[in-house]
Amino acid sequence: MSLTDKAIARIRELIRTGVMPPGSKLPPEQELAAQLGLSRNLAREAVKALAVARVLEIRRGDGTYVTSLEPTLLFESLGGAVELLQGDSRALQDLMEVRRLLEPAATELAATRISDEQLTEVRRHLDAMRDARDDVERLNAHDAAFHGAVVSATGNDALLTLLDAISGRTLRARIWRGRLDAEAADRTLAEHDAIYQALASRDASLSRAAALMHVSNTEQSLKEHLRAGDLPADVPTQSPAH
Repeated sequence: MSLTDKAIARIRELIRTGVMPPGSKLPPEQELAAQLGLSRNLAREAVKALAVARVLEIRRGDGTYVTSLEPTLLFESLGGAVELLQGDSRALQDLMEVRRLLEPAATELAATRISDEQLTEVRRHLDAMRDARDDVERLNAHDAAFHGAVVSATGNDALLTLLDAISGRTLRARIWRGRLDAEAADRTLAEHDAIYQALASRDASLSRAAALMHVSNTEQSLKEHLRAGDLPADVPTQSPAH
């Protein structure tokens, strides 16, 4: 472990033990360094690293604070890290495997908690996907929003942020571009409809099965394109997920 890593670990321990709780202000750099038994340079580097990880927030002219430490904030940087992995075929398959493990369970949980208003939101994105079947950018945006609305219905913000990070819109866009023919589009839209119908019936087991079928088919499609070497390049999508 490098000296900087040790400095980071010491600050994290102070936060973990409640010495520096969420929202608290860190002492000035010189005082912090003395408290940690480190040089000012090491303390500064540790603070910068933790700021990048959203554990700390540096406010110019005011000082450095511990953030809220909410999962949505801490997982925020994960999405950027995932994007960097998407040129690696092994990493892409690993991400899809993680999605296959988590998303069906999340959909099952959503079926037990989803409100009528949340179900309407899921249906809205399903209808928008049908309307946008010939526009991959809009289709992809509503695909991501559909799944986001489902996972949001669990009420688990950490799960929502994690799944959004590992299955972001860029990866979805690549898969959609790779399979966007009439037959594949019809089949995939039907899979989304099956998820919606299961949620509408509040059937947890059926919801899990429908989501697993969809994610498994998407994963198989990805593997086929990777084997053939024809998966489209990353496609940045700017359309809002609405």
